[in-house]
Amino acid sequence: MAENWMIYGAAGYTGTMIAREAVRQGMRPVLAGRGESVSALANELGLPHRLFPLDDADRIRQGLAGMDLVLLTAGPFSATSAAMVQGCLEQGCHYIDITGEIEVFEAVHARGGEAKEKGVVLCPGVGFDVIPTDCIAATLAKSMPDAHLLRLGFDSRSGPSPGTAKTAVEGLAGGGRARLDGQIRQVPLGWKTDRIDFGDGPKLAVTIPWGDVATAYYTTGIPNIEVYMPLSPKSVKWVRRANWVRPLLGLGPVQSLMKKQAGKVRGPDEETRRRTPTHVWGDVRNGAGDVRTARVVTANGYDVTVSGSLTVVRHLLENPAAGAVTPARLLGAGLISRLPGSGEIILD
Repeated sequence: MAENWMIYGAAGYTGTMIAREAVRQGMRPVLAGRGESVSALANELGLPHRLFPLDDADRIRQGLAGMDLVLLTAGPFSATSAAMVQGCLEQGCHYIDITGEIEVFEAVHARGGEAKEKGVVLCPGVGFDVIPTDCIAATLAKSMPDAHLLRLGFDSRSGPSPGTAKTAVEGLAGGGRARLDGQIRQVPLGWKTDRIDFGDGPKLAVTIPWGDVATAYYTTGIPNIEVYMPLSPKSVKWVRRANWVRPLLGLGPVQSLMKKQAGKVRGPDEETRRRTPTHVWGDVRNGAGDVRTARVVTANGYDVTVSGSLTVVRHLLENPAAGAVTPARLLGAGLISRLPGSGEIILD
């Protein structure tokens, strides 16, 4: 495939995995980022590379020259997405990323009109955030067109990457999130709990501020959306206690300290990822009290991110499209089942 697309943040944990798999598939992306670690990876893989920061509009324009698509893998995306989206709109190239941050989803989708005018696609969340849950959401919405409540969740047992850990640190300061009557609202951390069978037996689960609070609304139009993940009773208590000190967690020095510690996290190795598939679940409810449930077992979340993002890259480079879209709207609810290691969505 021609060298007309870019991975920005290629030297990070997930960016490196994507770059290596792209080469294995015969693709030749331009690797990009801020540091010399990008140069080393590019030299190892025999790929072209470009170095530029995201705090200089002129250098971004120069860095994106000739690109048809950019895959942004450098997080936290609250600090990187806006500048890259602006650069892509100015240069007329597609923008995709692997964020799970609600505020980033909202900001990117707000620019959908500009994307249509430019003839490019803005599609944030082309990794584990949010492909599996987005496909579950689309499947459930089709099965119950009058649904008023959508609940989604996942049971993943692999550890986070440094970027994911840093994003989680920011999320603590922001509190919980849910969509209520069509609007994203702040709710307490650990707002609701339920016993949910994600596909491996019932477990205590708690609401989390996951990206589908934003994206599933664009996919389904369902006005009330909650996202859950399993936690132990002890962990649920800890999460709820964090509400007492949440204002302090947003202070600059506290964020810097926690992010420094998060940066020491090492993402799961290949063997750990192989042993830890993910169970994804969702249900919908209507005013009559009817309930439909859907589940799917996927590969480890990081492997889903690699295969999912590259699937979206290939699609956009081969098919014209424009506007701000979600993964399921772009490639259909069956997208997750086409990815390696994922099964079919089972609807009950």
